[in-house]
Amino acid sequence: MTTTQTATAPTTTGAAQTIADLLAPYVGGELPVHLRAWDGSEAGPADAPVVVLRSPDALRRLLWSPGELGAAQAYVTNELDVEGDLNEALTHVWSVIAERDLSRISITPSRVARLVRSAAKLGAIGRPLPAPASQAVVKGKLHTLARDRAAISHHYDLSNDFYALVLDPHMAYSSGYWTSDAPDYTLADAQRDKLDMVCRKVGLDARPGMRFLDVGCGWGSLSLFAAENYGAQVVGVTISREQKAFIDARIAERGLGDRVEIRIQDYRQIPDGPFDAVASIEMGEHVGQENYPVYTKALHDNVVEGGRVLIQQMSRKHGDNPGGGPFIESYIAPDMFMRPVGETVAMIEESGLEVRDVHAMREHYVRTVDVWYETFENRWDDVVAMVGEEVARVWRLYLVGGGMAFRDGRMGVDQILSVRPDARGRSSMPPVRNF
Repeated sequence: MTTTQTATAPTTTGAAQTIADLLAPYVGGELPVHLRAWDGSEAGPADAPVVVLRSPDALRRLLWSPGELGAAQAYVTNELDVEGDLNEALTHVWSVIAERDLSRISITPSRVARLVRSAAKLGAIGRPLPAPASQAVVKGKLHTLARDRAAISHHYDLSNDFYALVLDPHMAYSSGYWTSDAPDYTLADAQRDKLDMVCRKVGLDARPGMRFLDVGCGWGSLSLFAAENYGAQVVGVTISREQKAFIDARIAERGLGDRVEIRIQDYRQIPDGPFDAVASIEMGEHVGQENYPVYTKALHDNVVEGGRVLIQQMSRKHGDNPGGGPFIESYIAPDMFMRPVGETVAMIEESGLEVRDVHAMREHYVRTVDVWYETFENRWDDVVAMVGEEVARVWRLYLVGGGMAFRDGRMGVDQILSVRPDARGRSSMPPVRNF
C-alpha cells in the first residue's frame, strides 16, 4: 500500500475538518477513519485507519457518483488512498457503520445547499471527470452474443500471465473446497479437492470414457482434471480466446489432445450434445436474469437422460444488489447477475432438471479469496509491472471487497447438483452416494 508524506505540518483545521464536519450528518457522527487532506490538514479519530485525499478531484467524483462507484473511481486513480492494509481498513469502517443506525438519516435541502457551498470552497465543483481507463465499456443490447463476448473479454482476457500470478497452479478461478486445516494444505490442494468432488458428483467415476461438457471452462482446471484423473472425453467451451490459447498449450504439454477439446463457443451454440455429464463452474452469474432460463435449458438439453448437471454459482440475498454492486459491474464483471439460491434452484427445475442437493460453500470462498489476496499483495510489484498501477488497484479493491462480502454473508456460493430424469421420472441416481 502506498503512503503519502506531506511537507505541510498536519493541522486540525482546513480541508480535512471541513470534510469531516460535512460528512458527520451522513455517517452518524464522528468519521470512522482518520482523514488527511491534500493541504496537510487532518481530522478524525487518531487510532482509526488513515484515508488520504490527494486532490479535490476525489470529492468531485463522489459528488457526481455518490457512494461506492465514486469512491472506487477515486481509489483506482490514486486520488484517494488508504494507509496500511486495505482489508483491515474497510473491515473497520464497515463494522463502525454497521453499529450506527443510518436508516433514519435524511437528506434535507439545507444539507444539500451546505454540501454544495463547502464543495465549492474546497475546489471540488466542476464537470464530471473522465472515467478511469480501467472502467469497462460494453455496448449493445444486454446479453447478445457480441455484448457477452465484450463483457467476458474485459475481465478474462486481461492477461493469462496476470492470472497465473494470483491463482493456484490449477488456474482455478472459483472457490476451492478446503478439506484440511493442516499447515501444509494449500489452495492448490483445496482446488484439487473441489475438482475431484465435482467429477464424483456428476458421476465420472462410473466408468472411463464418459463424454463430459464443461460450460464456461475458464483456464481448463476442471476439463484437464476430468480427463487426466477420470479418463473423461471432455469438451470445454469458453468465449475467451486468451483462455483457449492457455488451455490448448496445457493440452499439448500433457498429451491430452485425444481427450480434451476446447472451443470458442457460446453455451447457446453447442451442436453435439447430449453428453453423459455436464458442469458449469461460476459461469451462470454472467448469463443474466432474462437469459438464465435459456442457460438452464441448454444444460438440460446437453445431458443424456439420467445424466447429471452440476452448477457452482454465487448468490445474493433478497434486496441486495444482484449485479455485485456499482464497482463490480463497472470494473470487473459487467452485466453479471446474482439472485438468492432458492430462486436459482427454482429456475433450474423449470428447465426440466431435478435438483438433488444444494451444497453451500460460502466459508470455503472466504479462505480461497484470502489466499488470492495474500498472493496478490506479495506479488504487488510484479502485478504493477504487468498491468499498471490503476488496474492493480482495481484488483486490490475487488479482492478485498469480494472477500468481505463472502465473510459477512452478503454473498454466497453453492454447488447445485441436478439430474435429467427420463420420461417415466427415473433419475438413475444411486440410493446412497459417497459425497
